[in-house]
Amino acid sequence: MVGTLTQPKPLAEQAKSLGIKFFLVSYTDLLGGTRAKLVPAAKIASVEQDGAFFCSFASNLGLGPDAPEIAAIPDPTSLIQLPWEPTVGWVASDVYFEGKPFLAAPRMVLNRVLDQCAELGYTYKAGVEAEFFLLKKTEAGFAVADERDTAEKPCYDQINLMRQFDLISTLVEYMELLGWEPYQCDHEDANGQFELNWTFSDAKTTCDRHVFFKYMVKTLAERRGLTATFMPKPFSHITGSGGHVHNSLWQGETNSFSEGADEGGLSPVGYHFLGGVLKHAKGLTALFAPTVNSYRRLGASITASGSTWSPRYISYGGNNRTHMLRIPEAGRFECRLVDGSANLYLALAGMLTAGVDGIKNRVFPGERIDENLFTRGSEFPGLPMLPTSLYEALNELKHDKLLMKMLGELGAKTFFEFKEKEWNAFCTQVTDWEMEHYINI
Repeated sequence: MVGTLTQPKPLAEQAKSLGIKFFLVSYTDLLGGTRAKLVPAAKIASVEQDGAFFCSFASNLGLGPDAPEIAAIPDPTSLIQLPWEPTVGWVASDVYFEGKPFLAAPRMVLNRVLDQCAELGYTYKAGVEAEFFLLKKTEAGFAVADERDTAEKPCYDQINLMRQFDLISTLVEYMELLGWEPYQCDHEDANGQFELNWTFSDAKTTCDRHVFFKYMVKTLAERRGLTATFMPKPFSHITGSGGHVHNSLWQGETNSFSEGADEGGLSPVGYHFLGGVLKHAKGLTALFAPTVNSYRRLGASITASGSTWSPRYISYGGNNRTHMLRIPEAGRFECRLVDGSANLYLALAGMLTAGVDGIKNRVFPGERIDENLFTRGSEFPGLPMLPTSLYEALNELKHDKLLMKMLGELGAKTFFEFKEKEWNAFCTQVTDWEMEHYINI
């Protein structure tokens, strides 16, 4: 099996040695959707050179029906051989338009920011905690797949975890074959919710793997008659799904966040990076929590388990899960704002852009808060709150010049067109809650 290769051979050569007959040449659009063409291995050499061509208007990248095709040029370092169908290889692609890099494509946005980071002498590494629900379709709608998974506090529940052993163990075995080094998996805080963890890597590799992970989980769940969803908040009464990101900067083999770290766990470089993320938090929210449903998670009242596990304030602490940013141990910090609907290429591009700004301007994050902000947040009147709706988050992003520059003119224009359309469509809906509360007015 092939995971990420550091010095890859041409895809055609790899196909012969691995028995690959087809390639899924894939790219991620601005809404986080995965688009692909299936290319016979006999034709992959020309695609690796010139790209697989997609109708621009259908690409969700902001181009009209009059535009020429985009070209998705596969990145051979991203090659993953499908463990459940080893005759197929999956490759992430960079997007080109009229022979030039298409700067509005999410992977290209991340490429630009990573290049800027490299110019400063750093490598950005990240890991992601991918939470998801396993559901089944019923006559009344979607429900938790395991009807026995009903505990009020189901987090780490052994029996509920092991009832999904077939799927979970298969996912772990496949990740081991791919060289991802999975190390833990558990039943999460909501009924029907699970999390699998694998070892962190450079940011682009983590994004590519996250895209493939979602595809793999959904595919294997479907084969078992289930629906896997990374939706942030599918049920109002139980905890939503995050996509928590762990962050560090490296110079060669040295972790710059741990080199010279204080007792709080970070070096001056680490605190400046963290300070930059806090400084731009309101604008970043639109990239970290990019759907209407995201704010059901962020704005949730206490769930059945007794906690939402999602932040409300722009704050940081030590090993304290009530904050937006947490320092669980020396040399890294976790961002708990990112949710399951995030386009990770854009989310990490935003995280890194903000962090580098913090380093360049030596942004001080303030003193950490060692309190439970779920219960004591109101005792800190100067503590800013995160946006409470997609509309508010989009407005904050519009006013963040640094993040808008990162997205680029076309990327920003297209992102806002998509997201404002989503918000407007949501606002036209009359919900069951409204009918129940206002029908007798």
